[in-house]
Amino acid sequence: MSSLNDIPITALNFYLTAPYPCSYLPHLQARSQVATPTFLINTQLYSELVRHGFRRSSTYIYRPRCDTCSACVQMRVLAKSFIPNRSQRRAWAQHVMLDATLHPLQDKSEYYDLYQRYQRARHPDGGMDNDDRDAYQTFLLQSHVDTLLVEFRDEGVLRMISVIDLLSDGLSSVYTFFDPDIPRARFGVYNVLWQIELCRKLELKYVYLGYWIENSRKMSYKTQYQPAEGLQNGLWTKLAASS
Repeated sequence: MSSLNDIPITALNFYLTAPYPCSYLPHLQARSQVATPTFLINTQLYSELVRHGFRRSSTYIYRPRCDTCSACVQMRVLAKSFIPNRSQRRAWAQHVMLDATLHPLQDKSEYYDLYQRYQRARHPDGGMDNDDRDAYQTFLLQSHVDTLLVEFRDEGVLRMISVIDLLSDGLSSVYTFFDPDIPRARFGVYNVLWQIELCRKLELKYVYLGYWIENSRKMSYKTQYQPAEGLQNGLWTKLAASS
């Protein structure tokens, strides 16, 4: 009898959602392809799905399958070959004294307080700025795969939380939120650099940063981490840095 670790991707079912408003490109309609049943999707199988363009939100495993648009490109940074640019080196030096500690998925009241401040400052009227405690926990603290929660503290004060999935070939960034009230802080940049460094220490190949969308201000920055690859027409190919 095969073990649960040997479940093939062909054991899953896939369905298309109805069209819904795109979160990134105004006036467009989006659709997603969803993998089910989620309880079968362990770390090994999820790693394969990520290599085919899937992501997760809570236990929901999906990839874009829009009728008229293919702007969402799953991307990954080649950790071993990564070379920071000058701006990224400054961000690293600015925040390298943060104390990072790794934990299983857990919750503390200060996490939710930070999450609320971040959403209200960075994503007002984005929907998640009104998340109650249950919605926040469902979004971030449910997972069927190997997941880490990372605390970043400055002299004991919580500054940033990052949720990261551990894959067979790399790390997958799930979500990061941070203190929005520190002038000139570059927590988001530092977090990506920190994940790349963790990936190297674990001797893994890639940091998957989710979807790169060239014409979306919120998503186009990702190719600044080089070298990078994108999944286009079923193949992983080099992505140049955005200008």
